Amino acid sequence: MEKLNYEVLEKSGYKGYILKDAPEKILQFGEGNFLRAFVDYWFDMGNERAGFNGKAVLVQPIAQGLSRMINEQEGLYTLYLRGSEKGQKVDDKRVISAVSRCLNPYEKDDYESMMKAAEAKDLEFVVSNTTEAGIVYDPACALTDCPPSSFPAKLTQVLYRRYQAGGEPLTILSCELIDNNGKELQKCVEQYIEQWNLPSEFKAWNDRCIFCSTLVDRIVPGRIRDPQEKKALDEANGYEDALLDVGECFGVWIIEGPAELEDRLPFKKAGLNVRVVPDVTPYKKRKVRILNGAHTGFVLGAYLAGFDIVRDCMHDEVVRGFMNKMLHDEIIPTLPLDKKDLVEFAEAVEDRFNNPFVNHELMSISLNSTSKWRARNMPSFLAYTQEQGKLPGCLTMSLAAYIAFYSNDIQERTDTGLVCRRSAGNTYTVSDDAWVLDFYYAHREDPEEDLVKAVLTNEQMWGQDLAEISGLYDAVVKDLRMIRTEGAKAAFASCL
Repeated sequence: MEKLNYEVLEKSGYKGYILKDAPEKILQFGEGNFLRAFVDYWFDMGNERAGFNGKAVLVQPIAQGLSRMINEQEGLYTLYLRGSEKGQKVDDKRVISAVSRCLNPYEKDDYESMMKAAEAKDLEFVVSNTTEAGIVYDPACALTDCPPSSFPAKLTQVLYRRYQAGGEPLTILSCELIDNNGKELQKCVEQYIEQWNLPSEFKAWNDRCIFCSTLVDRIVPGRIRDPQEKKALDEANGYEDALLDVGECFGVWIIEGPAELEDRLPFKKAGLNVRVVPDVTPYKKRKVRILNGAHTGFVLGAYLAGFDIVRDCMHDEVVRGFMNKMLHDEIIPTLPLDKKDLVEFAEAVEDRFNNPFVNHELMSISLNSTSKWRARNMPSFLAYTQEQGKLPGCLTMSLAAYIAFYSNDIQERTDTGLVCRRSAGNTYTVSDDAWVLDFYYAHREDPEEDLVKAVLTNEQMWGQDLAEISGLYDAVVKDLRMIRTEGAKAAFASCL
């Protein structure tokens, strides 16, 4: 079977949108599954629906990458967006043609090609996703390195070359999974400008570049792991695709920037779920408290109730009802965004959790649940308590379920975690910081009253003494006892 390229795609009879030739308007650092299923998808849709007429030239952030495969396929790859929308199964296929080529700057010719791409008059945007560790300032990097090891140093070189060539300032869209990603990237670039003693005129030019912090949200499983399924898809498509990519059908990209940017980007005109906003913070809070908070709020109790994957939880009226009541009655009222927007996001969360293509294991979500409950659920819990003057029943139950999960019939403390046993009879290993595991192991013989008091008063866990919250101690003792005696599902049902 022939490898995918433009000629092979035409012979295959593919009838979807394809843009073969267009100027390179995007310089993209990162060529992995996520960016290709997310950023390049949005620009591909912008080409089709909004006439953006632009391509992305990709750059490998590290020496080993996909450049050879991408260039062999002339930038083309097949993207499957799969999941559930309004309860209906979705399995959409699209060949992405928004990528022109991929460069490996660790090869001399490609390094110079990257710098030439920086000079191009059509270039408007830089996009990056170089992992959470990618935005770091490394003082060992030098202006003369070809290339320097850190991404911010490479970007500084690129911007300086563009400035020297008389090019217009660029808009940088940072997609790394850290808070204030754009601001942190800008800070690193400014450090290199100072370290390398670059001209003050370039510093002023760089100040005119727009460094956008962004919030990205799409689960990207990436490649098909089953070789038989991959073979069947290639046969159905009529070509071999080494870059075939898979993401969930839900996706949203929130970009922090000036209002005029919304008109320069093609997404609004194309009717896509991409927004330019003055501040991404409320949307970050929305994602953490609703999407992530839902996970942490119900998965530990659901696991104790006998469930193993997220999708099955969405098919159970009690667990799904518990999650939705927690979201709609206790979390959404504490958030600062438009109520309709929040409700729609929460409804999409249920669809995402019901994805028929993803077996998301509850135990994988359970990792480090102490810090997760503190970051994802405790802010909603505290805000609700303060605003409503009473305890939120579901969030309080989720705290009791967390304690139950960490203390359920503890068998032993091993190097890998805390071995517990659930009522179904199987053992499971709780994974968290060593001090957390040691704490629960030390309290393994405590009755409910003593254990709850020890947990709530542990300021290392929560940053404060939760036992000082009126009524919380008694409520958590009652909920923990119910989980242990009647089962987690009955405990969840008591909240409905």
